[in-house]
Amino acid sequence: MFNLRVYGILINSERQVLVSDELIRGSYITKFPGGGLEFGEGTRDCLRREFLEEMNLKVEIGEHIYTTDYFQISAFNPEHQIISIYYFAKALEPIKAPLRNIPFDFDEKQLKVYEEKRETETFRFINWDNFSAESVTLPIDKIVATMVKEKLNHHP
Repeated sequence: MFNLRVYGILINSERQVLVSDELIRGSYITKFPGGGLEFGEGTRDCLRREFLEEMNLKVEIGEHIYTTDYFQISAFNPEHQIISIYYFAKALEPIKAPLRNIPFDFDEKQLKVYEEKRETETFRFINWDNFSAESVTLPIDKIVATMVKEKLNHHP
């Protein structure tokens, strides 16, 4: 079974990278915002929907960065192969979702969601100088973090 995921790399005007800190079934994961492709939607539409659902944020989807080109098993379902697609994303409006300064700083409401759904998330920006593959948890995200860092260090 294939699991198609679409993620956005959003870098603000202060050169900070947006990440999602998530608690999923007891695992703490820092990843890029995005999620699963639904039947009948394109990858760019999926990413726009995910930003709207997760952050109530309208975004413009930019340049394609990377699509997984090797076998990666899902961290959550050993019967699924993950294929992830990454794009640059640009906020079309100010971010209204609460932003945190420390990883996994969930508020009471988010912890209540976790009790019900066994997953919750919060968002924060990482300063460019502190951003690297070590900033994110998932193997494909680490590859993309390195690619983005190299690309933008050479072509800001």
